[in-house]
Amino acid sequence: MPRPFIAAFALLLAGCATAGPQPSPVSATTPSASAERLSDKDLQAQWWTWAAATPENRNPVVDDTGQWCAEAQPRDVWFFAGTFGGEVSRRCEVPAGRPLAGPAVNATGNCTSFLAGATGSVTLDGQVVELRRIAPVGISFQAAKGNVLGVREGRVQAQACGLWAWIPPLSPGEHELLVEGDADGFRTSARYLLTVSAAD
Repeated sequence: MPRPFIAAFALLLAGCATAGPQPSPVSATTPSASAERLSDKDLQAQWWTWAAATPENRNPVVDDTGQWCAEAQPRDVWFFAGTFGGEVSRRCEVPAGRPLAGPAVNATGNCTSFLAGATGSVTLDGQVVELRRIAPVGISFQAAKGNVLGVREGRVQAQACGLWAWIPPLSPGEHELLVEGDADGFRTSARYLLTVSAAD
């Protein structure tokens, strides 16, 4: 079974997260059509494709500086991730008008036992982002040759779950995003220093 991912993606989502629902981040802009949440299935399928779309030597989940933040990002959302364990600090540029999404902690495979002990949090500019608990759902994602998940190249079918965060597009300027997660003694922490470009 692939190692669990920790992000903020989070999600996207509440339930098992350590923190309860909080007000929307004050630094986020008013949600627009581009900020509409993806379904649980589409969110996870797109995120896992993003995580598996590049080989390990330039993969944004393995990245410990932020140099690969832009790799394989879709056009409708900007994904973030935790780590395979330990702490990292990443500096990244985020396009204007793009919502952010990622998991505090997530997995494919034995989701029932994984979710039972999973906890996590995502904070943006010091404010807690509400997480949503995504129960196991069948997804299909694309994996590149030499991907970090250790799965075969091509289309992969899996059950996916996790604690996810969804953040509306941020205002131009500097922002700090902190993603932390814990699952069965596995801990991860990713600090993002984000620069959001001004809209064209």
